[in-house]
Amino acid sequence: MTTWLTFLADQGANISDDATPRVSSFGAEIPGETAKTNFVTPLTHLGLIAASGEDAANFLHNQLTNDVEHLGSKEARLAGYCSPKGRLLASFLIWQTADRIMLQLPRELQATIQKRLQMFILRAKAKLADVSEEYVMLGVAGPAAASALMPWFPTLPVAIYGKVDNEAGTVIRHSNAFDVPRYQWITTVDQAIEAWPHLTEILQASGADAWQLAEIDGGVPHITAATQEQFVPQMINFELLGGVNFKKGCYPGQEIVARSQYLGKLKRRMLHASVTATQVAAGTEIFSVDDPDQPCGMVVNAERSGADTTDCLVEIKLAATDSAVHLGSASGPLLSFQPLPYPLTDPAA
Repeated sequence: MTTWLTFLADQGANISDDATPRVSSFGAEIPGETAKTNFVTPLTHLGLIAASGEDAANFLHNQLTNDVEHLGSKEARLAGYCSPKGRLLASFLIWQTADRIMLQLPRELQATIQKRLQMFILRAKAKLADVSEEYVMLGVAGPAAASALMPWFPTLPVAIYGKVDNEAGTVIRHSNAFDVPRYQWITTVDQAIEAWPHLTEILQASGADAWQLAEIDGGVPHITAATQEQFVPQMINFELLGGVNFKKGCYPGQEIVARSQYLGKLKRRMLHASVTATQVAAGTEIFSVDDPDQPCGMVVNAERSGADTTDCLVEIKLAATDSAVHLGSASGPLLSFQPLPYPLTDPAA
C-alpha cells in the first residue's frame, strides 16, 4: 500500500483490497447518519489526470462538454467526455493549478480515459499524466467543516465550485447536501497526514460512502464503468449543474448534445429515489408497472443510506413516473422518489 493508505489503515480505516482502493468505513458507521453531520473522508476512489503544456487548455476545450479555455483560477467546473454519439464516457470535476489542468474522475475509469484522450493529442503541445498518487483528496462536510479547515484555509470559497489555493493546497466548495456545507481539500500526502489528527478531533472519520451519499442528495451524478455510453448529458441533468457549455465550439458528440437541448421538451431526466434494498448497483435497470417488459430507466449511482435502504440517482422516462416504478423488474422493490435540490427546467424555460 501507499504511504497514505498505510497511514489510513493505521487509523482504523477499512480499505478495499483491489486496484481502486476505497475506504469503506472507520469502524461500524452508518453512512446515512454520518452524511448528515460533521465528517471527513479520504476520497481514495477518485483519480486525477493532470494536463500540462501550452496547448493543454485548447486540447481539453475541444474534447470536453465545458469551456476549458476560460476556466478561471478561482473556480472548478463539471465537464463531460462524450463518445461521437453524444453518450458520456466520463464525468469530471476540473480545475487549474499554476501550471496544470486537473481532471478528477472515478479511479476505475482513470487509465482508460487517459489513454483515450492521449490518442487525440497528436501534434498538440500537451501532456497527460496520472497524478493520483501525488495528491490526497479529502471530503469535508458539516456545520463544523469551516472551523476544521480554518488552520489552513481561514477564508473558504463561498460560491458552489468556488476554489481557494494556498501553500496548504486547494479547497473547492461543493453543493450543500442534507442542508450542510461540503468542501474538498486537495493536498500532499505529508500535509494530509499532519492535518488528520486535528480534522478528526472535530469531524468524524468516515468512509467514502458518506461522501457519495451526499453527492446523491445533492443530485450530482458520476459516470462509472457500469454506465459508460448510457446517457446523453441532459439525461442525467448535467447541463443543469453547469457541466455543459452550449456556446463553445465542437467536441465529440457535440451535435447530438446540442440537438437534445434544442429539439423540444426533454423526455428523460435524472431523479432522486430511495428503495428498501441493500444490494443496488449502478447500471441496474428500473421498470414501470405500466410497461413491465421494457426498462424505463437505469440506476446512475447508489449508496446505502440505512440498515435496509439505499438512496439512488436514476435516469428515467419522465412519463413513467406517473406509475409505480420498481428496481430490477416490474415486481422488484418499489422506488420512492425524493425531491432534487434544483428544478428540472427545459431548454425553452
